[in-house]
Amino acid sequence: MQNTLTIRKATEDDVSLVLSFIKKLAVYEKMNDEVVATEASLHDSLFKHRAAEVLIGEVSGEPVGFALFFQTFSTFLGTPTLYLEDIYVDEDKRGHGYGKAMMQEVARIANDRGSKRLEWVCLDWNAPSIAFYKRIGAVALDEWVRFRLEGDALESFIST
Repeated sequence: MQNTLTIRKATEDDVSLVLSFIKKLAVYEKMNDEVVATEASLHDSLFKHRAAEVLIGEVSGEPVGFALFFQTFSTFLGTPTLYLEDIYVDEDKRGHGYGKAMMQEVARIANDRGSKRLEWVCLDWNAPSIAFYKRIGAVALDEWVRFRLEGDALESFIST
């Protein structure tokens, strides 16, 4: 069996596949009760509004992982950056370099678009991923605190 990874851009026909990867990632991250995305919401966000892009990794035509990213901007650099929202490889396909190859492709896209930075977050308990990120030269931004407004708090803030 050929173990060569092929990476391609997701198409509208991949919406259900993308959602299935999102659900697998949520289970891995112990957050499966937080997934409210639907095929319709993903289709609108990814292909109508083009809010993000998705790469699909395949081995012998079988999907094994995905990476979802979008463009951001650094005011200090004055250039675009890319934000890697999620990357996931099926558990039984890990350890073959597929995640690394997919991340390298996202980095290539960032570089080709003039981005001076690729950023992402990682759950603090995910030791294998943290170790990998450090091996590739990524730096943890421990001095930054991530904040979020959502749901009732977002609505409340808007109306104050």
